[in-house]
Amino acid sequence: MSDSKTESKKIETKPVIRLLVGLGNPGPSYSATRHNAGEWLVEEFCRRSRIPLKTEAKFNARFAQTAINGQEVKIIISNTFMNHSGRAVGSIAKYFQIAVQNILVAHDELDLPPGTIRFKTDGGHGGHNGLKDIIHHLHSREFHRLRIGIGHPGHKDHVVDYVLNRPSSEEEKKIRLSIDEGIEVLPLIIAGDFEKAMNRLHTEKTI
Repeated sequence: MSDSKTESKKIETKPVIRLLVGLGNPGPSYSATRHNAGEWLVEEFCRRSRIPLKTEAKFNARFAQTAINGQEVKIIISNTFMNHSGRAVGSIAKYFQIAVQNILVAHDELDLPPGTIRFKTDGGHGGHNGLKDIIHHLHSREFHRLRIGIGHPGHKDHVVDYVLNRPSSEEEKKIRLSIDEGIEVLPLIIAGDFEKAMNRLHTEKTI
């Protein structure tokens, strides 16, 4: 009997994902840029799952809610610019009483080459303005991340122009393929099976 209770307690406290966030800048002039890779992932996931994202003024974001393998999940793409991403994330987390540990943020990652995607829990912002603002508004960095590799321009002075420009066709193909990998393991992450998701993503070779 005690073993059953213990197992039940483990299931109840499993850190499932209740909020999925895709980072990017709004508007057609930014939609195809490297900095919007997180938005690409969430948009593609919603497209394949036939989940409509609708503008929700009170959250200043495109918003949807759905069930994935029985787990209720809120999905957002902020309508603010990248450096104000935390406004939407913070307001939705507060409104629905979602703990930081139940949030997954998909974002572009300079420190990974195109074709690579990694799962990470906790950590700093690494100079990423979207992550920096989310940390500020949540007063915590203990959310989960899907880091989508976009590569690095080679010098920090070139980073802004690099992320705000479109990747080459070959780079974009690699990024899109890594996004496919991320979408495949998304149900595992949402269910809280982080180790399985990491094993799947982190043993994949760069595309």
